[in-house]
Amino acid sequence: MNEWITEIGTFVVQTTIVMLLIGIGLLLMARTKQDKESDLKLHIEPLNEQRRRRGRRLRLTATLPGARKKLLKAFRNEDKKRHKAQKANQDSTHEPRVWVLDFHGDLKASQTERFGQEVSAIIDVAVENDEVVIRLESAGGLVHAYGLAAAQLDRLRTAGLTTTVCIDKVAASGGYLMACTAQHIKAAPFAVIGSIGVVAQVPNIHRLLKRHEIDVELLTAGKYKRTLTVLGENTEEGKAKFLEDLENTHHLFKSYVAERRPAMDIETIATGEIWYGSEALTQLLVDSVGTSEAYLVERMAEARVFAVKLEPPKTVTRKLGLAVSEGVEKAVLKALGLIDAAGWQRR
Repeated sequence: MNEWITEIGTFVVQTTIVMLLIGIGLLLMARTKQDKESDLKLHIEPLNEQRRRRGRRLRLTATLPGARKKLLKAFRNEDKKRHKAQKANQDSTHEPRVWVLDFHGDLKASQTERFGQEVSAIIDVAVENDEVVIRLESAGGLVHAYGLAAAQLDRLRTAGLTTTVCIDKVAASGGYLMACTAQHIKAAPFAVIGSIGVVAQVPNIHRLLKRHEIDVELLTAGKYKRTLTVLGENTEEGKAKFLEDLENTHHLFKSYVAERRPAMDIETIATGEIWYGSEALTQLLVDSVGTSEAYLVERMAEARVFAVKLEPPKTVTRKLGLAVSEGVEKAVLKALGLIDAAGWQRR
């Protein structure tokens, strides 16, 4: 009797936990949707000040306790001199400014809408001699999605602003479609660049269905409304038309890049191959080799640098959702790392 009660109690507890988790998941999804629809908040980080604060903290930590008071006094004197110089320059020529944007692209370039709003915000306030730096990371994705993302970035050029794209990891395919819109492209030595090509694959299970005597009726109006299908039988004419469409998309891709990078031999480069940063320089895919951090530190010596980002309100549910997402991502990355390391560990 006691065992039966224990089993029933365990089942009720487990069911309650599962239902609670499902409820939390649905709540997070609903709140996330609301966050997307709500007003985004503009977050601006003065990178010069951020670097100055960090440097001073390190200097204080490395200084003997007895000398810290003197160092703090020196910091205050520096601040007074800097504020005085800034006040004197208010009536003189415009001080150079650098606006920094980030774009981390997925398959659907989901950040494009927010990125477009960030571009609009900068165009509204930027003046002559201002520079916009885009820290770009994307391996490409859907043609129409990255076509729109590139068009958003192209607006900066149209507005007459100096644009620099920094690539630390990858800007391939649709990612490079975006990068080529900038006047200057800087890539880290081992950043993956290029992949100017188009790829598509469609599984077809027609023979499997036919083997089990399952018919699929595909009805279309228009000769090329559906060239390749998953369920129906694909014809040679349909395959030829599909390839023709791919070639046309590739031609548009090449034309877009060639217009913005005229010094490049587009026919030699646009083979779908990738190059690392130092190699991409010799192919004129990029203009210089270096990291985004090094470039921004260099610009801080000459201009005021601001990181600009639109973010949804940081609600409790959003923070919880981000924490869960980061936890899952870390677990997956750790598992992949262990799998990858297993090979050389055995050796």
